[in-house]
Amino acid sequence: MSSALMRHLPGPHQQVFEYNDFMHNLVKNEVQTHKERWEEDDPQDLIDFYLIQITKDDPSSTFNEDNMVQTVVDLLLGGTETTTTTLCWALLYMLKYPDIQEKVQKEMKAVLEPSQIIHYEDRKNLPYTNAVIHEILRYSNITSVGAPRQCVKDTTSKFFTSFPKGTIVLPNLHSVVYDLEHWENPWKFNPHHFLDSDGNFVNNEAFLPFSAGHRVCIGEQMARTELFIFFANLLRAFTFRLPEGVNEVNLEYILGAILQPHPYRLCAVPW
Repeated sequence: MSSALMRHLPGPHQQVFEYNDFMHNLVKNEVQTHKERWEEDDPQDLIDFYLIQITKDDPSSTFNEDNMVQTVVDLLLGGTETTTTTLCWALLYMLKYPDIQEKVQKEMKAVLEPSQIIHYEDRKNLPYTNAVIHEILRYSNITSVGAPRQCVKDTTSKFFTSFPKGTIVLPNLHSVVYDLEHWENPWKFNPHHFLDSDGNFVNNEAFLPFSAGHRVCIGEQMARTELFIFFANLLRAFTFRLPEGVNEVNLEYILGAILQPHPYRLCAVPW
């Protein structure tokens, strides 16, 4: 049944259309704002760069305003739940490991000025904080299975003789971020997985929460930026503690399209 027909039928699905229309109108208004201040020689973000592509005289191009709006909507929707869920795990880990939370706060206090606005580039001067965020992404592993892909032709690989054309492949991200060959203690939350002996941040080739290759998560950079800025600002403003009378932290996940923590309560104490 086509979506056009579904729009005329009553039912709870109408709320989905309302949300969809709201998101598209939100982005359309933002596009209009960009047009009013747009300077082709000084693009600032995705919409500006997309507008440049639209202005190019190429009849075969698929760049147009409708596709631009849908692309921005996809990025907003694709990153909203995953980023929010990761932040929920992040605060839960800070409740579980208050010593790690304290180290993050001490590092930020020593490096950042009290009124300084936190930027993504500040991660370079905050190696421990950066390591904690990477460990949150690794340990929570909210997308344990990557998006399914289909082989467009017969394909051979290192571990299997062949994948026939049409084979659906599900990348097992869980097996990588918990690989004993690449992580000292994969089943323990440990920011030192991303720190060298001198306390400098180091990446790990097995850190692939966003998958890899040509089909890597398109919102990876946006997610990294958001997580760092949100997490750093939250911990610079508050210390997170368990409510009075609560002594246990439930680190089990709720199985779904993404792995979510069980609902929990916390106290945000200004510091």
